[in-house]
Amino acid sequence: MDYFAYKNNKLYCEDVDLQDIAMQYGTPCYVYSKKTLERHVDVYKKAFKSKDNLICFSVKSLSNISILEFINKKGCGFDVVSGGELKRVLHVGADPKKIIFSGVGKSYDEILLGIQNNILSFNIESEAEVYRIEEIASSKNKVVDIAIRFNPEVDSGGHEYIKTGRKGDKFGISSDDSVLKIANHIYQSKNLNLVGLACHIGSQILDLESYRLTAQNIKKLSINIKKIGHDLDFLDLGGGLGIPYENDKTPSPEELISIIEQELEDIDERIVLEPGRSISGNAGILLTTVEYIKENFLIVDAAMNDLLRPALYKAKHDVWNLKEMESIDQVWTIVGPVCESSDVIAREHSINANEGDVLAIKTAGAYGFVMSSNYNSRVRPAEVMVDGKTFNVIRSRESFNDLIKNEINLND
Repeated sequence: MDYFAYKNNKLYCEDVDLQDIAMQYGTPCYVYSKKTLERHVDVYKKAFKSKDNLICFSVKSLSNISILEFINKKGCGFDVVSGGELKRVLHVGADPKKIIFSGVGKSYDEILLGIQNNILSFNIESEAEVYRIEEIASSKNKVVDIAIRFNPEVDSGGHEYIKTGRKGDKFGISSDDSVLKIANHIYQSKNLNLVGLACHIGSQILDLESYRLTAQNIKKLSINIKKIGHDLDFLDLGGGLGIPYENDKTPSPEELISIIEQELEDIDERIVLEPGRSISGNAGILLTTVEYIKENFLIVDAAMNDLLRPALYKAKHDVWNLKEMESIDQVWTIVGPVCESSDVIAREHSINANEGDVLAIKTAGAYGFVMSSNYNSRVRPAEVMVDGKTFNVIRSRESFNDLIKNEINLND
């Protein structure tokens, strides 16, 4: 559910006419609904029947400081995949014991930053990473909490690029024997403490049976790990729950958590989940203005540098005109101004529009601004937060000076 709807033939975000935001801040412009974010967080938190579980918001889906600050105040933890993301959540006052650090290529500096801040866990994804963390921990005379990320051999996710839980994927440990070998090494280490077992099977998942199988696999492996050591603190089943981009039928967080709790009802470990898209996706839209009409093309001012998903994944986003039409009898290909044939926002999309109309690209809150770039020397858009009847900019539109501020002119 989201809080974007037509009222009196105008598209609103909560109680704000989106045309007012477009007029004040221009387009392209990302707009987020605080009420939608809050509802999605609350649905996850209230869905658990058992206590002492943890929701770690996936920062890579939406990393604006104001968003993270709000989610932190809601009591969530965070899943980070870089030193920059870790610094972001620490900046907003996140409890380090609610931070999980994932990712296959953690650098020395990133690991050191996590150790210095005493985070909940590094989710390790290779044997080599274990040895690096152990070496750094030893040099700092620290004991570091880590979890092992394994691949449960579940083929799930909405696109080949976002499937992550199969044997042979770059993420996690693919062999159960390797997991047990690593666990045994950790148990014998003076500087490592095994606190959890983790997995992540993909993104935009619509089939809950994938999660059921994953829960069964993580439970089985956790039992085998405990036979060679001691009890774990948590089992982390990742995120990846799908959301409706057009007319997709998607499961709810309540249905997801019900299945996980059913499969793990007789374990002592707490459950950790890492939702990102299912919290932030429907909470955001991208406003864009129709610049030109050419044949069957609507040429808008937003492009693949602003919203990469359609070009990268062939992802589909619904697009609405801010002015509600009684009937729609036009079909367009909506494209941006970037000089690439892949700069297509929507193909064969039914919408009525004229030059100068402002459109809303829906479900753009996840993997929208965070994947934006300055390709074609385009400045990145503003971000705006709506809260009831009020709206405020939470990231200013970039300027030309922002584009060149880190470049060095050798002739100066």
